[in-house]
Formats: sequence, structure tokens, C-alpha cells
Amino acid sequence: MSEFSSDYLIEPAALALRLADADLQIVDVCKTEQYAQGHIPGAVHIDYARLVVSRPPVAGLLPDAAYLQQLFSSLGLTREARIVAYDDEGGGHAARLLWSLAACGHQRYALLNGGLHAWANEGHPVQRESVTLAASDYSVSTNGEVVADRAYIEARLRDEGTRLLDCRSSREYTGADKRAARASHIPGAVNLDWTETMDMNRNLRLQPPETLRGRLAELGITPEREIITYCQTHHRSAHTWLVLKALGFERVRGYPGSWSDWGNQPDTPVEN
Repeated sequence: MSEFSSDYLIEPAALALRLADADLQIVDVCKTEQYAQGHIPGAVHIDYARLVVSRPPVAGLLPDAAYLQQLFSSLGLTREARIVAYDDEGGGHAARLLWSLAACGHQRYALLNGGLHAWANEGHPVQRESVTLAASDYSVSTNGEVVADRAYIEARLRDEGTRLLDCRSSREYTGADKRAARASHIPGAVNLDWTETMDMNRNLRLQPPETLRGRLAELGITPEREIITYCQTHHRSAHTWLVLKALGFERVRGYPGSWSDWGNQPDTPVEN
């Protein structure tokens, strides 16, 4: 596959042509003040903080099914819709929403390539009026195939069929930037800073697929393996999870809590 999968990534021009589609629901995961200043027509807004749960010192955990069912129902989301998400910070917040939906069994979802930056900078329409959808009855069916918890990872540390992809900065990866009780990274993990997947000269779109595939292959991140992404809380790594899906990787999991979970345990193995 030489291009990104349109199942998981949509260009602003393509979305602009589909705004009236009956089966489309657009979710804005920008800052609240940004949403008020202007958003994609028809987009409902969600504050990123509502998507995650913290149990200090661990942050970025996945809420339970009952909470997510109530949250998605209150937004008016439906299981049949194709949900397109975007944000104003590079795609991490929007991707975390999509990963959460996938964890709830949602089948049709996509990230807007470049998010609000690409949409607004390329002249597509915005509106200021807040959008509210009628509440729905969103049903959650857990999809464990997109979630990797600490026990799942510990059981696969020596599995050649699994690769851990650390999406933090190189300083976090090496331990120079310490953000938990312990620093460094999970044994065997390779490092690709999530910002390396973005093209800063093209309104924060993803780098070309061939560029990304080449960089990933250098790290041993290849489609025949199961890939587990993590960062500090599974915000940056949710974006990389979506990137891998758009590149055609079929077995990709994200680690909610990520290093805030692993690095704050007294006995998890750490590689220096």
C-alpha cells in the first residue's frame, strides 16, 4: 500500500465535500476557547480531559465502559456513524478519542490530516455557533485488541513477534528527562518522537507514507509484528497508533497510562 488508508485518515478537501453526509459525525477536540472562535461546520466539541482518568501518579487511563457509554451518548455519537476527529495541537487529542472509540468497538473512524491547522489555513469554512446533537444511546462493546496494559506488555517483553514503540522525546527515552519515579524506557522499546511523523511545512499533516514506512522499518517496526505504542500517558502514542493504522498495520495496541504507569511501579523492568 503506497498511500495512507482512507479508512483512517481523511484530507480536508475530501471532508469538505462530505459535510452533508448523513452518516458523518465530526468531533472537535480542540481547546474550548478555540472551538468558540471557530470550528468545522457541524462539529461537536469535547474537552480532552473528559476522555481520560487519572489515579495519581498514573494519568491517561481509559475510563470504564459505563462512563464511556454515557459520554459518547451525551455527545450524540452513534455506532453506525463514521466519526472524524480533529484538534489544534497536532492530532494527539483527536487520536486519543479515536483510540478510545476503537477500544469500545467502534468500526468507522478517521483522523483529519493536519487537523484545524490544515482546515483553516487552506480556506475551508468555519463556524462559531456551538453544535449540540440529540443524545443517543451509544452501546459499548469492549475491543481488547487495541489495548495493552502493563501485564500484557510484561508477558511479551521477550516476544520477537511484538515490538514496543516509545513515542516520547529522546530525552525522556534515555532518562535525561525524568517524569515518573523512575526514568528511561521499557526494555526492548525503540524510540520515535511522535513529532517526527508530522510535516511542519504542510500544516502538521503526516509525513509521506513512504517516508514513515522507511523510518519505522529502520526501527524494526514492521507490519508482520504486533506493535504496542506508549508515551507518558498515551496521548502522543495514540497519534502514532493512528499513524500505524493508516499505514496498514493490522495489529496495533496502545498502552493507557503508559510511562506514568510503568515508570511509577517499584518493580517493573527498566532499560537504561
